[in-house]
Amino acid sequence: MRIAWGITGAGHLLEASVDVLKYIKNEGHDLSIYLSGAGEEVLRMYGLFNRVKSLTGKGYYNELILEKDQERSYPMTGRFSLGKYDLLVVSPTTSNTIGKIVNGIADTLVTNAVAQAGKGKVKTLIIPVDLEAGDLETVLPSKLELELCQHCEVCEAAEACPQDAITPGVEINLLKCKGCGICQQACPYQAITGGRKITIHMREIDIENTHKLFDFDGVEVLASPEEVKKFLTKE
Repeated sequence: MRIAWGITGAGHLLEASVDVLKYIKNEGHDLSIYLSGAGEEVLRMYGLFNRVKSLTGKGYYNELILEKDQERSYPMTGRFSLGKYDLLVVSPTTSNTIGKIVNGIADTLVTNAVAQAGKGKVKTLIIPVDLEAGDLETVLPSKLELELCQHCEVCEAAEACPQDAITPGVEINLLKCKGCGICQQACPYQAITGGRKITIHMREIDIENTHKLFDFDGVEVLASPEEVKKFLTKE
């Protein structure tokens, strides 16, 4: 199959999505990966960008497509209106992305891809991070735990960071962070964590928007990236 996969700016379900991307590639399918600007940033924060990049090459329909390279007309999404893909998957899908989709807004690479897929009758699978009401457990990227920080005269974690992303005793600049984990190993007081779980509450408006997707022609809403596997067929 010729598959396009869009990633937006959520940490929840992100690693699970990357695992399924690897599965798709190993199964021999053509795979184009479309990253929104926020999707690229978050992949880097969680140290997953290079894993995603390694799954693509320079061959046709096997590219890594970045929003910043497409500018505002997103010419690569024309492939969807022409029906060039067999399947479009968006995972993880943020509430912001879903809010735009259900209101017909297509002003990012991924929302434009979804709009064009509808015009080209390309089946679209969406895996939202806000699917059901209630609380959700998710994982944070690298974080400076201020209650553990000893405010050392020389911050070993900051000195070790290859991206110069740490302001000692203050914060980690996640836009610089690449999720390498070197800072966590360098801090003698374990004041920097990665992968810490937190609980967040789903907003009612985001749940309502997600449920509107169930009425969209050609769109199917899934609960997890793993469910994508059942839609894959060998030509």
